[in-house]
Amino acid sequence: MQDGFRHLQGYLPHSEQLALLEMVYEIVLESPLYRPTMPRSGKPFSVQMTNCGELGWVSDKSGGYRYQRTHPQTGRRWPKMPDRLLALWADVADWPGEPEACLINQYAIGTKLGSHVDADEEETRAPVVSISLGDDAVFHVGGRARGDPKTRMVLKSGDVIVLAGEARLAYHGIDKINGGTSNLVKEGGRINLTLRRVTPIET
Repeated sequence: MQDGFRHLQGYLPHSEQLALLEMVYEIVLESPLYRPTMPRSGKPFSVQMTNCGELGWVSDKSGGYRYQRTHPQTGRRWPKMPDRLLALWADVADWPGEPEACLINQYAIGTKLGSHVDADEEETRAPVVSISLGDDAVFHVGGRARGDPKTRMVLKSGDVIVLAGEARLAYHGIDKINGGTSNLVKEGGRINLTLRRVTPIET
């Protein structure tokens, strides 16, 4: 496993998980979940997404993977990054700048996310911080090449993952959602929050 990968098991107590979930529901009211499409093929993702922060990650057939300041369907600016997320980043990221984007993924039972690298950010020295809420997920992380050996682990509600250093550009993904393993999310499934710094820090 690449240096800089951290799995903070049980990092968030149940009360904090509930608070984050309520925060997500408030964000979704302002910035609805939608289903992005793949570049070139236009095939829909299996997960639904939205964002908060100055920038949001989006994908579609015509424009590909990118960050932008507005929701692709509503045209409105993304909701402000909540202080609760900024505080969590400050606790675990060990990075001098704040995150600019929080991608919110909703995984229904039966969905997954293929092996990929978070490489659409200009500032790849900053870590990626990922928060799990709801049902368990089988997660894999590998190396810098897609074919490198992968390590698999179960992410539970309240776990936090940090991809930093050599692990910042490691391939990773979600293989499976284990339904019924948590009662946090009323409708079942898993919600993942991914915090990223996109642009370089001004010096």
